[in-house]
Amino acid sequence: MNKSTFFTGQPIFNQLLNFIPRSLIVQISQEERSDRYCKRFTTYDHLVTMLFSVYNNCDSLREVTTGLLAWEQRIQHLGLINHPRRSTISDANKRRSEVVFEKVYIRLLQLYTSILSDSPNKRDKKGFYIFDSTSITLFKEILKGSGLVHATGRSKGGIKVHTLIRSDQDVPCMVRFSSAASNDSKYLRFISIPKHSVVVFDRGYPDYRTYNRFSQEKITWVTRLRKNAVVKSNRLNPITDYHQKHGVLKDEIITLGHSHQKDAVKVSARLITFKDEKKGKVFEFITNNQECSPLTIAQYYKKRWQIEVLFKRYKQNYPLKYFLGDNENAIKIQIWSTLIADLILQVIKKSTRTKLAYSTLASMIRLDMMIYLSLIDFIRSPEKSLIQAINHNKNAKYKYSLFPT
Repeated sequence: MNKSTFFTGQPIFNQLLNFIPRSLIVQISQEERSDRYCKRFTTYDHLVTMLFSVYNNCDSLREVTTGLLAWEQRIQHLGLINHPRRSTISDANKRRSEVVFEKVYIRLLQLYTSILSDSPNKRDKKGFYIFDSTSITLFKEILKGSGLVHATGRSKGGIKVHTLIRSDQDVPCMVRFSSAASNDSKYLRFISIPKHSVVVFDRGYPDYRTYNRFSQEKITWVTRLRKNAVVKSNRLNPITDYHQKHGVLKDEIITLGHSHQKDAVKVSARLITFKDEKKGKVFEFITNNQECSPLTIAQYYKKRWQIEVLFKRYKQNYPLKYFLGDNENAIKIQIWSTLIADLILQVIKKSTRTKLAYSTLASMIRLDMMIYLSLIDFIRSPEKSLIQAINHNKNAKYKYSLFPT
């Protein structure tokens, strides 16, 4: 009798879905009443279909429907009774609110926060946050895009995703959407993080009221100084030889804000001028922290690059160039589905401690998602599990009989 643990009665995709409790989907669908007047294509069916399209990197509704139809004998393992039609998916993306998928992501993040925060890198801090935005180009002017208008008078639309991540988790803990042409600064006010945390963001968020709120809440903020910012220098802090040797040019206490109006918001901050020896560039960092070393402030801002890597991970591994709907709700649903798919892979990657690159892991799931192998063993030893599957299929072809034929 074969006792190998590399084989299972469920395909890999179904094992991915097991990370999403069915009861959680039922609870959210009841809260949002998302299954009203729905006969077949329930919230769970919708989520499974969207995750199938995300993991398979589908660029059109036809790819999704034909992909599910090709595996029609196995979709019952996924909890689907019938494969959906293109019109069914399109109508659901337009009718069912994207808030349902947002809640699914938030609840999963709360469920797996201990796994995501369990990082072997001791330098990762639980109280370190990064905030930034990325733009996704749309091929239809659904949302107002940024940039020049085409000579024909038509312009592409675009959606901007404002994202807050915790460094040790490496997944978004807050997401807001806007048109690509909207101003970034007004979205900084939505950030709500624990006291004594550190938040780093780009200089595109000059919201002085929020700066002062962070200071009142004992939150350290670090960003870069804008070129057109009004700065008043109050005093210079002494710089040690060690700091000068490592690129610190100036450390001073400043006041941000103009004095043209009596009610103008002013911010007491610290300005650190730093020169990168490798690139030869000079950077000006501002922060409300008066105690940290100037090199520490520079290192804080350097870690902001982590969120750029996250945006690159999404755009390279998932279908965010073509969307399965031409309306704003469908676009947001697909983005939330991408975040859910990424969250599940991050949980698996951290729980298995695999050294596989994320792109390799995503490609393996895409190519082998309907194979009946143990997901964890497959990730830990892909070649071994596939070789055992091949040998198992070869041996299954030979059936011995007690009586000669």
